[in-house]
Amino acid sequence: MKRLAHDIQRLLTARHQTLATAESCTGGRIAAALTAVAGSSAYFQGGLVAYQNEVKVRQLGVSAETIARHDVVSREVATEMVLGACRLFGTDYAIATTGYAGPGGGTSEIPTGTIWIAAGNVEQVETLCLHLDGSRVRNLEVATREALRLMMNML
Repeated sequence: MKRLAHDIQRLLTARHQTLATAESCTGGRIAAALTAVAGSSAYFQGGLVAYQNEVKVRQLGVSAETIARHDVVSREVATEMVLGACRLFGTDYAIATTGYAGPGGGTSEIPTGTIWIAAGNVEQVETLCLHLDGSRVRNLEVATREALRLMMNML
């Protein structure tokens, strides 16, 4: 993960662009991975751990209707979280996660281990859905790595 975080830093710093995070299930792990690399303050503006739906709605501007229609663990919510983080932090890019990391929390339609990741900006958002069956710790580790990889691929 350190290599991915370093590569993201190198590209964004060279382009004079900025990044923020809006994390639910990953609980700040993406922000921690990014800021573990010295010099991250040149591009990383901040992050919000929006664990509760009310925080997603109030702070990030995620539509309560979107949550009701698609579930909080959905492509649509992850996308709205990216857009909200870009607005909230005034950044060029954002990374967002929402999911059921386990061991509980899933539904029959969206089982435990489902994690949606989104990365992008106000013009383009890419998403990825993970279907994991590891432990909570392992699922969060994989989600963090894949979120960084998705951001890197966008850049």
